Amino acid sequence: MPTISFAQFSVGISVNIEPPPLPVYVQPPCPQPNYMWTPGYWAWDGVGDYYWVPGTWVAAPQPGYLWTPGYWGWGNGGAYVFNEGYWGTQVGFYGGVNYGYGYGGGGFAGGEWRGGVFAYNTAAVHVNTTVIRTTYVNTTVVNNTTIINNNHTSYNGGTNGVAAKATPQQLAVASQPHLKPTPAQQQHVQVAKQDKSNFASVNHGAPAHAAVPHPATNVAELQHSAVPAKAAPGVKPYAPHPAPAAQPATRPAGTAQAGNKTPTPGTQPAAHQQPAAKPAPAPAKPETAAKPAQPAAHPEAAPKPAAKPASPPQPAAHPEAPPKATTAPKPAAKPAPAAQPAAHPQAAPKPAAKPAPPAHPKQPPPEHHPEN
Repeated sequence: MPTISFAQFSVGISVNIEPPPLPVYVQPPCPQPNYMWTPGYWAWDGVGDYYWVPGTWVAAPQPGYLWTPGYWGWGNGGAYVFNEGYWGTQVGFYGGVNYGYGYGGGGFAGGEWRGGVFAYNTAAVHVNTTVIRTTYVNTTVVNNTTIINNNHTSYNGGTNGVAAKATPQQLAVASQPHLKPTPAQQQHVQVAKQDKSNFASVNHGAPAHAAVPHPATNVAELQHSAVPAKAAPGVKPYAPHPAPAAQPATRPAGTAQAGNKTPTPGTQPAAHQQPAAKPAPAPAKPETAAKPAQPAAHPEAAPKPAAKPASPPQPAAHPEAPPKATTAPKPAAKPAPAAQPAAHPQAAPKPAAKPAPPAHPKQPPPEHHPEN
């Protein structure tokens, strides 16, 4: 008796590399009654590469059960997480991924159980009509359950993944009793892993063994009965891409912070710093260039210190003030600050005659200033 589980679960595989797009291939006809189509998908080898698990027809574990395919979904931790497929009385959510052949992204259009016999919708799946008599045609259900996916994206969520979300009905299906993949399915996955031509690093998204009529029991059987695939039209050969959050696949919070640091604080402050840096050199240059010009300005400002001669610590400023007054009318002496010291000795004889009156009392000097 198959083991029953009560919820769809993640198998714990978390990958930082984007899964390859789904290849295009032709579905082999259903070989026997009550076989269910399980679409091919990209599995992870646990080391560093994806490998293709060929689609195949599998005997249902018991009448009335349908297969819900596994799918890759972008997780909150910034990685791609695989959700394992399961058997149930209804088809649940499989990420909105359009696997084709009845699995158009939402629900199932490949057929239905009628009593203990499965009837196949030949508008969606291929069957061998020589051995299978229970068929019908319903194109409406195919159109209603198909999600357009021109990029053949193989995962849900993230920046470039399928944007489908589980409906309340699909969430209810996920909480119903399930059956795990059958032993034949599990063996099929292991055989696919042994065939190195199934690895994306070798086939670049176009596996040579895309589908088989029965689950493979060994590599030779897989290679002998397989249907080849080709890359989806308009899709470039697959090359591993890190998760957006790692560049970015370390994805949601890391990118948000990186985006804030790069566009806003990185660019705007740079603009503010440039105007701030321009005034900074401007004052520095006038300071150096103005220093030689300032001595010429000092003679003009000399009258202001002349008003300050009342301060006793600057007695020598008085003799300098008269020569500045005399040099004021002489513009030729201003451009050469070095000529001022020469002017002082020339002006020295004039104050030499004047110091005689101030020598008698200290008051005459203030009287001489008004006289001059």
